Amino acid sequence: MNKSNYPTFLVLYLLSVILILGACSQKEQVEKEAPINKEKLKSRDISDLKQWKLPISIPEGEFSQLAGWISGNQVLFTTNLEKTSNVYRYDFVTGKSEVIYKSEYPIVKVRIAPSRKHILIHASKSSTEGLVTIIDTSGTVLLTKSFPSYELEVEWNPYNDSELLVSTFAEDWSFKELLLDVQNAKITELTLAQPFNKWIDNDKIAFIDWDEENPSFFAPLIERNLENANEKTLLPAVIDFSVFPDLLMTISVNEQNQSLSSYSFFNKKMNQQFSFSMPQLTKYSDWLIPFYDYNERRNQFITFSPLSSGEVDSYTDGFQLLAYNLKKGTSTLIMDGLENVPISVSPTGEALLYGNRLEKMIDLGTKKIYELIKE
Repeated sequence: MNKSNYPTFLVLYLLSVILILGACSQKEQVEKEAPINKEKLKSRDISDLKQWKLPISIPEGEFSQLAGWISGNQVLFTTNLEKTSNVYRYDFVTGKSEVIYKSEYPIVKVRIAPSRKHILIHASKSSTEGLVTIIDTSGTVLLTKSFPSYELEVEWNPYNDSELLVSTFAEDWSFKELLLDVQNAKITELTLAQPFNKWIDNDKIAFIDWDEENPSFFAPLIERNLENANEKTLLPAVIDFSVFPDLLMTISVNEQNQSLSSYSFFNKKMNQQFSFSMPQLTKYSDWLIPFYDYNERRNQFITFSPLSSGEVDSYTDGFQLLAYNLKKGTSTLIMDGLENVPISVSPTGEALLYGNRLEKMIDLGTKKIYELIKE
């Protein structure tokens, strides 16, 4: 090569290298930023409640109830039409309702799996027979089973969507505990001392060991291994409990002040992570447990709390709605003067379904209450 061409060659070569490196850098930057921007856009669409289409217009039949969230901006609701029922998916962003399941029998309840991938529909074939149907979020039927029962309760396994505990009750409130394997369409009867068991691990359940012959306000919390039937006492005296992903919440009487109830949160090793107390209201034979829910993404426990202790029948001061950050150990007042009614927090933690039929919504940012159903 002629030496006189070196400068030109070097300039062209360096420009080429710069352009290639720049393109690669830009491509790498786009690849890194794309998921973040997509997530930001998704989050903005979900959290901008002012843009949501409200209220919900019922397409057909009479509104029955909202079942809960299946995504950050989608809920399920049911309607009744004569002796049949429909399950709809509603998108708050698009304002569209889509029927995903039609039942030829009245629907009693709908239970959404913790993963929000599967849905259980309990319909009443008669006063002594319940029909359980499992579908996915698109409406595809995965399983249908009929259970002789006067009343029926279910508990999803949060560690395995294919398993549920089914409690069937006769009219005299005698019960059977069944393990329903959705994937294999198999039912196994379990020998358990109590109904209302909850999953505490993939193959373990927990229950409060109430003594029917000696009624008490509290009882031991027992863990049972379903594989080998081994049991152990987790706590000696609780009023109620609930299990969230890798988190056990128990309610007990405050040891220093019997008029207060204590809420305690334990990890998988039963090490206490956080606790708080609130005023306690008594009923004739037990305690009032205010409604609550948990948002895993924000480590946030949301609950109602009375302003003072006393008896339920004479209490008239309303309830505060409080949010506890379990990671930081802090609490925040969301609203006060509310009724103690069921709640369901959205996956993003931006909104809360509220009401006996979850027919209202609270924007947790603006503290505004919306009516969800158009009369």
